[in-house]
Amino acid sequence: MEDERRDKDKDKHATKSDNSGTQLKVLIVDDDKVVRLTHKMLLDRVGVKDHVAVENGKEAVELHNNGQSFDLILMDKDMPVMNGTEATRTLRSMGVSCKIFGVSSSTSNQIYVKEFVEAGLNGFYTKPLTVKILGEILEKIKS
Repeated sequence: MEDERRDKDKDKHATKSDNSGTQLKVLIVDDDKVVRLTHKMLLDRVGVKDHVAVENGKEAVELHNNGQSFDLILMDKDMPVMNGTEATRTLRSMGVSCKIFGVSSSTSNQIYVKEFVEAGLNGFYTKPLTVKILGEILEKIKS
């Protein structure tokens, strides 16, 4: 039993990115609870412990209206109340300058993706995120 636990710990550390221990604050905006939990788990794996998750764009905008700031926002496109395009556009109009990366499973419609990017994204990724992709995003933030 103890050997199995040690092997799991080794596997967990083997997938850690070079960005471990980073002091970034990340906002996850996604209406899917499983995606929010998965993104939190991936952030933990790469050493980002300061993260907040909300269910829609309106909640993201409200956080910023209440004085919170973030180094990175992972923004879903399709959400109720306020979608990712509207939220990104609103955040940019409020002067939010942190990196915002779109994360969506809906990538077949290029007009759809273009509209999202033009709203003010710094990049766009297809779900599901992986440790490797998250590491790439964190590298972009560092540069």
